[in-house]
Amino acid sequence: MAVTIAKERWTSKVAEEAYGPQGLKVGGETTLPFLHFEGEIPNRAVTALEVFDTEPKDYPDILKEPFADVINDPVAWAKKVVEYGADMVALRLMSAHPDWNNASAQDVAKTAKAVADAIDVPLIVIGCGVEEKDGEILPVVAEALEGKKALIGCVTANNYKSITAAANGYGHYVIASSPLDINLCKQLNILINEMGLPLDRIAFDPLVGALGYGIEYAYSIMERARMGALTGDKTLATPIVAFIGQEAWKAKEAKDADVPEWGPQADRAILWEATTATTFAIAGANIFIMRHPESVKRFNAFVDEAMKSNAY
Repeated sequence: MAVTIAKERWTSKVAEEAYGPQGLKVGGETTLPFLHFEGEIPNRAVTALEVFDTEPKDYPDILKEPFADVINDPVAWAKKVVEYGADMVALRLMSAHPDWNNASAQDVAKTAKAVADAIDVPLIVIGCGVEEKDGEILPVVAEALEGKKALIGCVTANNYKSITAAANGYGHYVIASSPLDINLCKQLNILINEMGLPLDRIAFDPLVGALGYGIEYAYSIMERARMGALTGDKTLATPIVAFIGQEAWKAKEAKDADVPEWGPQADRAILWEATTATTFAIAGANIFIMRHPESVKRFNAFVDEAMKSNAY
């Protein structure tokens, strides 16, 4: 007796975007993650490893080790990231933070340009995390990177105007960041789009939590966004960015070395990051910004298997 498999019929798709002069494609799926039997998943998840423009203050030794010889040189660090196999470089401009070096927009723009010129993969540029300062520095960075088709963020409801205008004028994409609320996510995407930046040049960051630290709520937001996109909501049909590293390495299970009963720190820390990334891949994220090259390697092994056809 023949068995008929019920399949969901989606009416829309996630926007496909292409970053950098290299044209790295992201998005474009017409079904939920890895359900190849229901639709098309033309592009695999992409990974980026973070590079700080000044030595990070809160990296544990296990995280510094792979970059020990380059951690004070963002250009050399970015090259090392490419050697480790990341699809993109994520440059975090922490030197501009008022509590760090309070570097000027011109200073960080010079660094961003040097990094972009030194690598042959697309660049993500992340501000210092202070909304007002990011609103000052990121437009200058966008100008310096004209022609690089960079992904610039994070754009929030409080600073989107200046950053969006610069990104649109100089040919970049933006990361729209909203705090774990599907309606705020839609609203911010609409505001950015109303300034003239097409929806297919926006990627959104819904804010994520690490494994064991609110991951289930972030998962549900991503899942709802993907279902909305596939049923025709264009304001939700943008690729999703997940800041895996910054969350996973906050977890005490990853950063605390003095708890031997939890097992070797290196093993659990890398697994914490890789498992967090794997979870959000299943939820629908497209771009994974991570910190340890071994975590990227393990995550990519999962994606390799998940991208094999299960059509029937």
